[in-house]
Amino acid sequence: MIKVLKLQKAVISFILGILALIVYIIMSSNKIESSSYVLTLAGLLFIAGSLMAIYPILFGKKDKKGKVELDPEKRVAMEQEPEGATS
Repeated sequence: MIKVLKLQKAVISFILGILALIVYIIMSSNKIESSSYVLTLAGLLFIAGSLMAIYPILFGKKDKKGKVELDPEKRVAMEQEPEGATS
């Protein structure tokens, strides 16, 4: 089970892709020739968003309980520091 899943960048990319798709529909209905570039941008944003959404799932590390840790380096640094130590 995934504890914390930060997908803010992926969601923003999806939203920008939808906005670009709306702009493409408006541009194509007005017969503007450069609308294909906006459609390409929308497709690239959707691909980038999907890759950002899949990345934590593919590269997460499993802990002893079988749960996926998305930031294993952070936990290792916390475990190495003694609890009573003050800086």
